[in-house]
Amino acid sequence: MGEFKVHRVRFFNYVPSAIRCVAYNNHSNRLAVSRTDGTVEIYNLSANYFQEKFFPGHESRATEALCWAEGQRLFSAGLNGEIIEYDLQALKIKYAMDAFGGPIWSMAASPSGSQLLIGCEDGSVKLFQITPDKIQFERNFDRQKSRILSLSWHPSGTHIAAGSIDYISVFDVKSGSAVRKMIVDRQYMGVSKRKCIVWGVAFLSDGTIISVDSAGKVQFWDSATGTLVKSHLIANADVQSIAVANQEDSFVVGTAEGTVFHFQLVPVTSNSSEKQWVRTKPFQHHTHDVRTVAHSPTSLISGGTDTHLVIRPLMEKLEVKNYDAALRKITFPHRRLISCSRKRQLLLFQFAHHLELWRLGSTVATGKMGDPENIICSCISPCGSWIAYSTASRFFLYRLNYEHDNISLKRVSKMPAFLRSALQILFSEDSTKLFVASNQGTLHIVQLSGGSFKHLHAFQPQSGTVEAMCLLAVSPDGNWLAASGTSAGVHLHCTVPAYNFPVTAMAIAPNTNNLVIAHSDQQVFEYSIPDKHYTDWSRTVQKHGFHHLWLQRDTPITHISFHPKRPMHILLHDAYMFCIIDKSLPLPNDKTLLYNPFPPTNESDVVQRRTAHAFKISKIYKPLLFMDLLDERTLVAVERPLDDIIAQLPPPIKKKKFGT
Repeated sequence: MGEFKVHRVRFFNYVPSAIRCVAYNNHSNRLAVSRTDGTVEIYNLSANYFQEKFFPGHESRATEALCWAEGQRLFSAGLNGEIIEYDLQALKIKYAMDAFGGPIWSMAASPSGSQLLIGCEDGSVKLFQITPDKIQFERNFDRQKSRILSLSWHPSGTHIAAGSIDYISVFDVKSGSAVRKMIVDRQYMGVSKRKCIVWGVAFLSDGTIISVDSAGKVQFWDSATGTLVKSHLIANADVQSIAVANQEDSFVVGTAEGTVFHFQLVPVTSNSSEKQWVRTKPFQHHTHDVRTVAHSPTSLISGGTDTHLVIRPLMEKLEVKNYDAALRKITFPHRRLISCSRKRQLLLFQFAHHLELWRLGSTVATGKMGDPENIICSCISPCGSWIAYSTASRFFLYRLNYEHDNISLKRVSKMPAFLRSALQILFSEDSTKLFVASNQGTLHIVQLSGGSFKHLHAFQPQSGTVEAMCLLAVSPDGNWLAASGTSAGVHLHCTVPAYNFPVTAMAIAPNTNNLVIAHSDQQVFEYSIPDKHYTDWSRTVQKHGFHHLWLQRDTPITHISFHPKRPMHILLHDAYMFCIIDKSLPLPNDKTLLYNPFPPTNESDVVQRRTAHAFKISKIYKPLLFMDLLDERTLVAVERPLDDIIAQLPPPIKKKKFGT
């Protein structure tokens, strides 16, 4: 494995945006997550919880509601009063439509998925018909006196429940009129509050409406009579979200104290057919407000101010108690936010609205660039002379000039319109070419010389397809370019054999031009580009199989690189480990110790560990956002400790502890 000098970097001041809402799609087993900066992420729960798509936010867009509709269509709405539909193929906003009701606080798709309902600031509830291309306004329901903060359809699609301030309304969908109005008790711990905000409602098949409110209560209502059936006081602060299982046998709520409560419908006695709702399990996986929850067939999903997406499996729903039963806590994006210039020893950090350029060995940032739109991708050239980045509507290219210790930036003007929105940017090893993947599925090759550029070629997508390319890899000699899209395929001059799981990272080795591909299920393949088939080592790995602990890792591999003088070594990392795979050594089996956390005791122990098996793993650096070689003997590791992120969040609700 060898020894390396490591630049340990901890000044990447990255703080993810808080999670505002989540929406689970039962048909595709995908989860949509929106954050407070307007960013929307799509997680494939069947592909090891991989973040396969994301849509950049904008500082003027604050998402308050998110839902799936018929035909795997995704909609969001927010305080700017617009309804947005997303193009899941091209990874861009399909259109935005003003609802003309002021800020939108809530949204829900009908059980059939053909209608969309929104609740607005002005107290209006608006119904839209979902057409093949857009949505079309159908009608308004009876206007209420205050904003509509939550909505829920009855499973039959005939009635809806709307939560507001101090009351819950029940509407008849056919007539649009309010048929019931239920006043919520303002009493909290014996004291009357000024207002009681109904943060969430759920309409069940038997006519029961479950509400959660700012008084810390979960309440059950009879929609036929408009009466309160039962009330649970579960928190000393707001209960902010609710989600019900498809079978309506359990639901989950999230509180402002960071606690998630699970309710289940259980028999009153062991032999009774009568059932009642019982609070069964509290979970404390968050430090701050739980703003949103979702309920999949096998897990409870929650997110909030502490930026973590928490997926808590329900043990009674899992047939096999393997690593799928483990708690998942997703904090960092499953894509690279950092690029490196080896020649100039520079690091480029990507934030939501700006970039920072740092020189290794210096404690001062050497440059900073900002933009009102969220930045999709960025890259610095290996020579350190170029920086490129893209937002949803513009592409920027800068030339860097060096004078002693000073760096000046000069923007390259008149960028062509077809480079308007890029999903991935990559420079060639000699920094003479720039490769740009657009959201239309086109790959552009641009030649860089002096302070100017020239468009050389564009690879067009296959006819009838618009698949966004999210990952690029170029060979060191500049002759080969690999691109991977959202459909888990990899394209070169030929197409690499299809695999069921998305690609998380890939790179082309020097000299051999072997393409190494990592997938979200932790499988690693090596494909010979000149020979158009998998290498012998890759076939051996697939026949032998990876160690079970390797396959049980939570986070995907996000970066792959190679040692210039050791062609048998593959360097890769995820958020919690750095690994060097030595292809000349035997593969470990399940009985072998994959990783030894204890330091070696003597010289012979060191030699034995180096030659025991092919996987050399280090878990010293974590959470690890970036790691790469600067030269033959030097590594750079960029870490982002979770404690540093929590320290920059707003203070949580203070809870009195025993004995204080």
